[in-house]
Amino acid sequence: MNRQKKLQQLFKAKAKKANAKLAPKKKNTYISKADREKLAAEAAQAPSPSPES
Repeated sequence: MNRQKKLQQLFKAKAKKANAKLAPKKKNTYISKADREKLAAEAAQAPSPSPES
C-alpha cells in the first residue's frame, strides 16, 4: 500500500509541474532599472505624431 501511495504522489507531482509549465505566465518579465531608463529616454526623444488636418 505504501509503495502505491508513493508512486501516486510522484506521478501527481510530475503532472502538476508539467501543467504549471504549460500554463500562461501571470508575471511580466523583469526589466532592469537601466533598461527602463533607456526606454524612457528613447520614448522622450521620439517625436510625437501631430494630427495633420
